Amino acid sequence: MNIIIAIIIMAVVTYIIRVLPLAVFRKPIKNKFIRSFLYYVPYVTLSVMTFPAILNATGNIYLGGVGFIVAICFSLYKGSLPLVALVSCLAVYILEFFI
Repeated sequence: MNIIIAIIIMAVVTYIIRVLPLAVFRKPIKNKFIRSFLYYVPYVTLSVMTFPAILNATGNIYLGGVGFIVAICFSLYKGSLPLVALVSCLAVYILEFFI
């Protein structure tokens, strides 16, 4: 019975979160600060969810940090996403043999 109540509560909360902005904001938002804030919310959310996963992907947090640094360096040199992922994974894989 507790599981059903929990599912109903989660459904109601999710519905409220999705419907409330439609009910409150009927006109387009014209404030530049709020528009820029809402523009960056998806990027920040993705970063907050991804960064801890990068560090905890290996058994050693330092190897995850090295992989992150390698990925940042390669992405700054206009590397494509598959290339950046491959190089950072290879760097961590090779370093695991030495540590």
